[in-house]
Amino acid sequence: MTERRPRSRVQSVDRAGLLLGLLAEADASGRGLADLAAQLGVARSTAHAMLRTLEVHGLVAEVSGPRFVLGTGLIRLGDIAAKQLPLADQARPALAALAQETGLTTRLAVADQGFPVFVARVDGPGFVRFHTPLGGREAPNASAAGKVILADLTEERVRELVEEVGLPARTPRTITDVEVLLAELDRVRARGYAVDDEEDLDGVFCVAAEVRDAGGRLIGALSTTGITSDRRARSIEDLGAVVRKHAQDLGTRLAR
Repeated sequence: MTERRPRSRVQSVDRAGLLLGLLAEADASGRGLADLAAQLGVARSTAHAMLRTLEVHGLVAEVSGPRFVLGTGLIRLGDIAAKQLPLADQARPALAALAQETGLTTRLAVADQGFPVFVARVDGPGFVRFHTPLGGREAPNASAAGKVILADLTEERVRELVEEVGLPARTPRTITDVEVLLAELDRVRARGYAVDDEEDLDGVFCVAAEVRDAGGRLIGALSTTGITSDRRARSIEDLGAVVRKHAQDLGTRLAR
């Protein structure tokens, strides 16, 4: 489905957010003006004006080329955001305990308008590391944490969200049909955990369960991530039960 943006968004701000996201995907050499303009679907002059405006605020920096990278002003904002969201620090012991028990990388995602945003990570004790950046929205239809968050929404809201952002295919196994997605969300609610079976990244699977506060409000999802060969260690059902238990324990701890 073609991506659509809700009318309530301010287009210039929306484009600025997309621009920062594109720069976040670049390496230290940054991205060129022509590439960024093409990705945004705007004229080079428009992209250049956006970059210079963000540069004034320290959110973008120019390197040789000329090419552009994220600015150091984001470091300060990130530090402030971390202090405003102490949830990550509170959850870290639970993440460490789950990583130790399963041998897998564990992450905590908060719910952001139907999207999972990962705010904390503890690597498993093995040699495999998943260096995914924290703080960015991930495709809810392709991740276990995203499915957990979608499962808390009504069918109407899920359909609205799909209409707004589509169902992008991350791998050949990604769910790209809204009816299939709704059926999958029913299974998530019934069993109490969600599975990403190579739907976001080839060779990688995730299992996630909901984290709720004392009032029953969904906070987000606790997830484990591993390579497909890790699944031989235990069944998905057993892993789902373990993740669910730790997610419930975390919710209880956060309520104190």
